[in-house]
Amino acid sequence: MLKLRGHVSYLGSRDQVPKLLHITENRELPRALRDRYALLDRQEAGRLVSIPEGFGAVLVRRTGIPQALEEAEYQKNEVYILPDDYDYLAEGDIVRLSPRTKHMSVVFRRGTPNNSILLTERCNNYCLMCSQPPKNNNDDWLLDEAFDLVRMLPNDTENIGLTGGEPTIYGDGFISLVAAVKANLPNTSLDVLSNGRSFANEDFARKLAAVDHPNFQIGIPLYSDDPVTHDYVVQAKGAYDETLQGILNLKRFGVRVEVRIVIHKQTLPRLVQTCEFISRNLLFVDHVALMGLEITGFTRANLDALWVDPFSYRDVLSQAVNVLRTAGMNVSVYNHQLCVVNKDVEKECRKAISDWKNEYLPACDSCTEKAKCGGFFSTQILYKHSDYIKPFNSGSVVHS
Repeated sequence: MLKLRGHVSYLGSRDQVPKLLHITENRELPRALRDRYALLDRQEAGRLVSIPEGFGAVLVRRTGIPQALEEAEYQKNEVYILPDDYDYLAEGDIVRLSPRTKHMSVVFRRGTPNNSILLTERCNNYCLMCSQPPKNNNDDWLLDEAFDLVRMLPNDTENIGLTGGEPTIYGDGFISLVAAVKANLPNTSLDVLSNGRSFANEDFARKLAAVDHPNFQIGIPLYSDDPVTHDYVVQAKGAYDETLQGILNLKRFGVRVEVRIVIHKQTLPRLVQTCEFISRNLLFVDHVALMGLEITGFTRANLDALWVDPFSYRDVLSQAVNVLRTAGMNVSVYNHQLCVVNKDVEKECRKAISDWKNEYLPACDSCTEKAKCGGFFSTQILYKHSDYIKPFNSGSVVHS
């Protein structure tokens, strides 16, 4: 698991405001450009190499700090001393640096397609398994920063995600951000995660469609065909009706929609019926994702009410996939290991876990199918995973 944010040691003025900076290792960058960059200095420990002035910040490995420089050269710059957790940082990454709190966040990594922009931690749902537990604090600055970040991203960025909390709480501000992504990154696909409730407002759905982003998709969870079950999972009365109406409105105006179902103890009993409901009533959605549970956030607190071993529901998963497949729908299975699903759904399984939190068990090292397998969330490794993980080798795994 890669560490994307945390406290770091800092030498410099605390009067500096938080800033977004590109990372560079080019010490010879023209002086006129340096204030937009954080110099990643990889000097070896004990080398008395001067630090070029003018950079927005300097990032130095803890082991690379000569004692003689701490009080001299480093006081001329805004210097952040990084632990080994950030050794993966590279040219073209973007970081947010906050001098007053001595905090750093890696907000974009140049070498991965798994980049998402957190727009808010506020939400009008309170899902039992929420991986980003909602907070009521005003965090509008995240939206302002998102506009800045979009302007900084390279034109060849493959994909960007917008997530929360609930990104649509900004109303027209959210629509404006989608338009900004289209204008600044015309070749970049854009994925949004939303509970869909805001789009029950027909005018709001129409505004999003009017942006006419050429490669846009919004992922919306529908946890059951039963309104009571869905509303219980999201802990919001009336959410089912608004979510369903939101999906209908978005599709009416031509927006690509992915319906998501996280499989756990509350959604499993009606998983097949929910897929039948989708195949009968939402046949026009663009994709359906059946998803494994991430053991983080509220999931850890509610684990007894949520956890069910994926191996135990493999036959139900096969039925659910078959319902959608028979209806001609585009279906994928996310966050499941190949050794705990039946053979008939292997081709629907996807590697969907973001690389920074995707790990494998030591037992997986010898597996002949590891390259195809979705692996585990890092929190699954720590807290809970299937008891039936077995590598594919020498016929050790037999599918039903």
